[in-house]
Amino acid sequence: MALADHLRELRARLIRSVLFLLLAFIAALFFFQQPHGGLLELVMGPYRHAQEVLNGKTKTTAYVASATGGLMLQLKLCGVAAIVVSSPYWLFQIWGFIVPGLHPQEKKWTRVFAAVAGPLFIIGVLTGYYVLPKGLEVLIGFTPAGLENLVEFNEYFSFLTRMLLVFGVAFEIPLFVIMLNLAGVVSGQALARYRPWIILATFVFAAVATPSTDPFSMLMLALPMLVLFLVAEAIARSVDRARGRRRTSTDQWADDEVSPL
Repeated sequence: MALADHLRELRARLIRSVLFLLLAFIAALFFFQQPHGGLLELVMGPYRHAQEVLNGKTKTTAYVASATGGLMLQLKLCGVAAIVVSSPYWLFQIWGFIVPGLHPQEKKWTRVFAAVAGPLFIIGVLTGYYVLPKGLEVLIGFTPAGLENLVEFNEYFSFLTRMLLVFGVAFEIPLFVIMLNLAGVVSGQALARYRPWIILATFVFAAVATPSTDPFSMLMLALPMLVLFLVAEAIARSVDRARGRRRTSTDQWADDEVSPL
């Protein structure tokens, strides 16, 4: 295709993605606040749970900061929900634009990684949502006696999205390790050799990445990451063994390396 044809295709895919995103945003407005739940209750759920646990210990209240705060709250929350819900469609549009330029082998591996990366990210987000109430409970619990903790919604929403994003991305790291192994950058033997340092780095990453300071959130991020790293190491070793069986007798030396003979 000529460059102009590529640009026209890109424009058409962008227009379709924006229209679908707009429809998802309009639909999210209807689900913003429902009698038995809704987007607002979903977002405020971890805070409500922490508020119930802290009842009688620390008084805490959520609020909006200005007269337009309620409107901005609704638009911001529905906008994020629309991006998340419509992500399969606009990611498919991006994929449809890129895939014609890939080789058959590259297409096969990108399909495999796309199929694995999505569920891993969702599992990470759900894990972050599960541990979030405990993190909020610890953070709000630092409020001195006699003082009330006021939680501004925009700050709370930023904290929530950052926490969920950290967990989702962290669960993708072992997948990138496997990609590096398939590319020949990292071997399974090297991963085994540096395993103690990887374990230490995982706990350090979990301690720094989690916005809350409680050990429970750190462990809930570090332990699944370690399990996924061990799975990635096992897969890397399997790939290396399969690679070794396909080698000829002269492939064990580099082209510019003198053989022992």
